[in-house]
Amino acid sequence: MGNYTADGETSSSPTGGVQSVDRAVSVLEILAQRGDAGVSEVAAEISVHKSTAFRLLGALEARGLVEQATERGKYRLGFGIVRLAGAVTGRLDITQQGRTVCERLSEEIGETVNIAVLQEHYAVNLYQVRGPGAVGTHNWVGQLTPPYATSSGKILLAHLPATDRAATLAASGMEQLTPHTITSSSRLEKDLTQARERGYSVTLEEFEIGLHALAAPIRSHDGKVIAALSAAGPEYRFTEQRIHELAPLLLKGAAEISRRMGYLG
Repeated sequence: MGNYTADGETSSSPTGGVQSVDRAVSVLEILAQRGDAGVSEVAAEISVHKSTAFRLLGALEARGLVEQATERGKYRLGFGIVRLAGAVTGRLDITQQGRTVCERLSEEIGETVNIAVLQEHYAVNLYQVRGPGAVGTHNWVGQLTPPYATSSGKILLAHLPATDRAATLAASGMEQLTPHTITSSSRLEKDLTQARERGYSVTLEEFEIGLHALAAPIRSHDGKVIAALSAAGPEYRFTEQRIHELAPLLLKGAAEISRRMGYLG
């Protein structure tokens, strides 16, 4: 049986757990806005008893997310926040460093340009610039896409260690999304090898009928592939021949972003 909180909910109940998480996040937001706050102020702000606010602050303090300020009874954000933020700052830097390159490429290529990263068994789009000839209004930012069927995913998979690649593909399920989706591991491996050798990946209606795409790797200061720069457009205009003609342009853009990320290779 769970312990009862000051607000009458058991800490082991699903509802109580979710509410506690919500309150803890609210406490962090309050401290971010105010700089510091005492137990009474926090309790009043989130409408709980002082004892509940004290327990929340204590739990956050134990994780280093908040700390007691010099002034007695006041709390402020702790350096544990920096640890959490560090998990995404690299990705944020990629979009910041790649923004102007993406804008230029979208004009030069005339199609939608994206920056994506690999997260678990998905390719996740972080930033998008629509080209002047872009068709439709689809926003890919934040969308989780299957890596085996997208150009960004393929170039990211191509540069993973073999064991990591196999695990990622196993988790993805490799479902047949269109008649052109590659679902054979051996055939995909050949495709990825080719992508590594020529420096870019191509997908032809593998994720969505009528959609072609091209992607090149973005590297960090140590040479590790950390993201993909892609261009995508309708198959009637962004033909396979045009994709290969424009590949050097995309490769140059990816290299420029990589240099901005500190890569000197």
